[in-house]
Amino acid sequence: MTVSGQHVLWCISLGKSLLCILSEMELLENRCLGSLIECGSSGVCIPPSQWCDGVSHCPSGEDETRCVRLFGPDFILEVYSPVSKSWYPVCQDDWNDDYGKIACKDMGYNTYYYSRGVATEVSFKSYMKLNTSAGNIDLYKKLYSSDSCASGNVVSLRCIECGLSTKSMNIMNRIVGGSGATPGQWPWQVSLHVHGIHVCGGSIITRQWIVTAAHCVEGRFSDPYSWRVYAGILNQNEMLLRNGYRVQQIISHPDYDTDSKDNDVALMKLETPLSFTDTVRPVCLPNPGMMFQPNQQCWISGWGAEYQGGKTSNNLNYVTVPLIERSRCNSVYIYNGMILPTMICAGYLGGGIDSCQGDSGGPLVTNKNSVWWLVGDTSWGTGCASPNRPGVYGNMTVFTDWIYKNMQVKYLHGLIVF
Repeated sequence: MTVSGQHVLWCISLGKSLLCILSEMELLENRCLGSLIECGSSGVCIPPSQWCDGVSHCPSGEDETRCVRLFGPDFILEVYSPVSKSWYPVCQDDWNDDYGKIACKDMGYNTYYYSRGVATEVSFKSYMKLNTSAGNIDLYKKLYSSDSCASGNVVSLRCIECGLSTKSMNIMNRIVGGSGATPGQWPWQVSLHVHGIHVCGGSIITRQWIVTAAHCVEGRFSDPYSWRVYAGILNQNEMLLRNGYRVQQIISHPDYDTDSKDNDVALMKLETPLSFTDTVRPVCLPNPGMMFQPNQQCWISGWGAEYQGGKTSNNLNYVTVPLIERSRCNSVYIYNGMILPTMICAGYLGGGIDSCQGDSGGPLVTNKNSVWWLVGDTSWGTGCASPNRPGVYGNMTVFTDWIYKNMQVKYLHGLIVF
């Protein structure tokens, strides 16, 4: 492996007529164009940015009634109050698994792991509490703001068992090629193919959703039906003997900029859910409030080229890279102001270790609190492993809300079964 953007858009030509036909089929499934979200079944479409912004845009106010998120490394459940326009933790008093399942469903998950009370290091001034005498009504109508919480604990909610690797990491310092991965080491890593050719990498976040880079799916690559997703397989030659998973929908960030690579993130929704095993597992999305520090050790993985201009690798490789402070990466002798808030730098200024062509869209992860978190997706860079030209990745902490809001489309358009 040694980064990419402009590196991957080559070699594939899709039939024009097929593209048009499939676009029409997509419209029938979801009446809202692009990344717009439909308000219930009203036919009214609004952008994800207008969900949970304190202003009701939907006819029945659906965009403001189910505003939940997980905060920090302890997965603290928070609910948004449109009245005070603030997020509040949920007090554990009278909380149970049934409420946890509802909250997970409203974040776009069709899975539930656990919820439990945790004591927080920070003392909160206000909480959301359950009014248990409110009867059998909507969860969010049972919640009210309170200055006290009898148990002193807030709800920690896990919707999916994410961020687990079955293998310990050996920190290797040789790359561009990286070290060969072993089964189960990076179980969230997927290979994205078009017509039997590896084009980009991606990361599993749920059974049906993959995160990748927007530049991987722009232009003629935007047709979901031309893609196949391979999970749990380390060897590209072996993938050619398998069918892979079909892609039902591709959602690129609406503010993605082709030139600057601003907002370089996209979602793929699979036609059929993945089966989780020791070698196929999701990575955890970073929660709001999580900060990754400069020099923090991260890992990149992929089937990218092992040197600038080389062929993609047959085997999955990985290597460790430290995060680089944005101000330093933006200095005149490195990227001279090109690193935007939606980007994060990682690598070695001395060169020699980096991601490269074919690694695009793949994961940049770190281990915190014994959990693997998706810090970024491989986006771009000048050359591969060149001095003062570290890798640039999409800053996943900026994209988490956008991802959740788009996963919610699945819930709004269909029934969720636990």
